[in-house]
Amino acid sequence: MDTAQFRPVFGLPILVLSGMQLLMVLDGTVAALALPRIRDALSLSESSANWVISSYVLAFGGLMLLGGRLGDTFGRKRMFIVGVVAFTLTSLLCGLAWNEASLIVGRALQGASAAIAAPTAMALVATTFAPGKPRSQAFAVYAAMTGVGSVAGLIVGGVLTEVSWRLVFLINVPIGLVVVIGAIIALRESQGERLPLDVPGAVLGTLGCTLLVLGVNEGPNGWGSPVVIGSFVLGVLALIAFVVVERRAANPILPFSLFDNTSRVAALGAILFASMIMMCMAVFISLYLQGILKYSPIQSGLAVVPFAFGLGIAAAIASKLSLMTQPRWLVLVGGAVILAGCFYASSIATDAPDYFPSIFLPVIVIGFGVGLAVIPLTLSVVAGVGPNEIGPLTALAQVAQNLGGAVGLVVVGAMVTSRALSKGGTTEPVETMNPTQLAAQAEGYGLAFAACAGIAVIAAIVVLFMRFTPEQVAEGQAAQEAADAGVE
Repeated sequence: MDTAQFRPVFGLPILVLSGMQLLMVLDGTVAALALPRIRDALSLSESSANWVISSYVLAFGGLMLLGGRLGDTFGRKRMFIVGVVAFTLTSLLCGLAWNEASLIVGRALQGASAAIAAPTAMALVATTFAPGKPRSQAFAVYAAMTGVGSVAGLIVGGVLTEVSWRLVFLINVPIGLVVVIGAIIALRESQGERLPLDVPGAVLGTLGCTLLVLGVNEGPNGWGSPVVIGSFVLGVLALIAFVVVERRAANPILPFSLFDNTSRVAALGAILFASMIMMCMAVFISLYLQGILKYSPIQSGLAVVPFAFGLGIAAAIASKLSLMTQPRWLVLVGGAVILAGCFYASSIATDAPDYFPSIFLPVIVIGFGVGLAVIPLTLSVVAGVGPNEIGPLTALAQVAQNLGGAVGLVVVGAMVTSRALSKGGTTEPVETMNPTQLAAQAEGYGLAFAACAGIAVIAAIVVLFMRFTPEQVAEGQAAQEAADAGVE
């Protein structure tokens, strides 16, 4: 049986565990910021550039549930160290990438490594600190790294990219080594219940999503090509096989009983769509600012910092209002704010606007809308459940977030490419585009922002089926606190 160690919260263990969380959040932020430089340096097409992001989040989201099971089976400290070492080595591979294939493969391996490290880190927080206030404080520190990493990534990533895009990956190497050494010294081994590993389910699910994403990504180059048709057919077959395997597995990686509640399914679906908006805005705003408006990476990073502030302010408001009104109304209001911000951004995309107020306003408004929508959705996933159901549902929400981001980026990216080509654009690097092609590319990015508005509408329709009450949200919050405190 696992026993938490009675030790101070602010010490080496929480620094090690939250350090890995910070590293993963930073990696996601800086990769999006550095994407324009990466695309130009390696002469990537629009569709190839999308895979730099999508390969990471697909592997991360698709294998995360399996990663948590590996920790339970083989030891959480052991698998955490394996995950961090692998993440460090694959970051080195990405930093030294010599062509498109080596970078995309490195990013996919990075995502798979993160899928091992992330869930085992969360489990180690629960088993390292004493139940009650120490454990709750430790989880608070761990969660805070997400916000810190998002803002720090925009600034640090901009500075590193100014020097070389390779540094945004290579910086992970010394940090990863410090985390590994700290883990060996400070963490104690813990192990959960040994259950059969559903490796076929994890592989089929990830493979099916990847093939469908590949088909959509390559579609603008010819929807009738063998690669596109073959990807769609094989992807559908893989997902059908995934469902069959999951229904027969002794310990399925995705228990279908979690989908018995219609409101919870709606919350997970809305999270998937919300993550599409967040990923697309992060990537396409960076591409637009650096490619069309010719911002430097650090200027681009600083330009979107208001997004994080808008999100933070709205999150604080939404967490309180969720206990007083039905979460779906907050999500609908947040969606309306996102809709307005995205439509405005799409309307000015071809005008080469000044930063203030033309760019500043939609950035902070969209951030506020995202915060107002995402917090109630996160709370709704665990609304009305017991402490023993918190872990699987939280993990499932993270999977939906990662897969939604990958799918959204590729689908919207395909729309951007198609629009740009229809307006006389090209798939060549932005650096080589003439004024006419740049104008066409700006049209494509304008469509990306409009597509985000459309996704917000779809999310709003899905949310109408979410009927959680403030009382059920309060139960979920109490269950979360009980789970963090170690109460079964």
